[in-house]
Amino acid sequence: MSKSKWDEALTLLSPHPYALVSTIDHRGKPNLMGLAWWSIVSWDPQMIGIAVGKRRYTKECLDACKEFVLLFPSEKVAKGAWLCGMESGRDVDKWEKGGFRKIDAKKVKPYLFEGFTVAFECKVTKEVECGDHIFYVGDVVEIHTDKTNALHLYTIHYRRLVAIDKDLNTMSDFGLER
Repeated sequence: MSKSKWDEALTLLSPHPYALVSTIDHRGKPNLMGLAWWSIVSWDPQMIGIAVGKRRYTKECLDACKEFVLLFPSEKVAKGAWLCGMESGRDVDKWEKGGFRKIDAKKVKPYLFEGFTVAFECKVTKEVECGDHIFYVGDVVEIHTDKTNALHLYTIHYRRLVAIDKDLNTMSDFGLER
């Protein structure tokens, strides 16, 4: 056993499931943000939490509309998904630049996109300040799956993106690195 630094420890914990959060701003403009800091926080009722940096455009969107969709992108949209973690929605239309095709959600305003494996529509019920992030807890109001998208994306400590199937039999490395 040895003492470790934060960055080294998080790298050893990799891979983490990579997700995108879909939000809309006060003008109704859609936004996507890449994140790995999400968690199931309750089984009954079904609730999911996401951590968003206080200075992020996504926080502004969540302040304007207390709804989000947590989407798990498949390998089909890997390049666009990686872009969503590299650029700010303040400056770039990530939907257009990433090549995402919008799908209307059933119970919330933010969109889903073609190429997800699982998507959770959520309504924010609680916000918890956690240092430099806000942890948004949302009630899951609708769940979608697309079983034709078998390969889920994972991040190797936000430096690399890979895809692994549910049985861990297939792995793709997209060469997308920071």
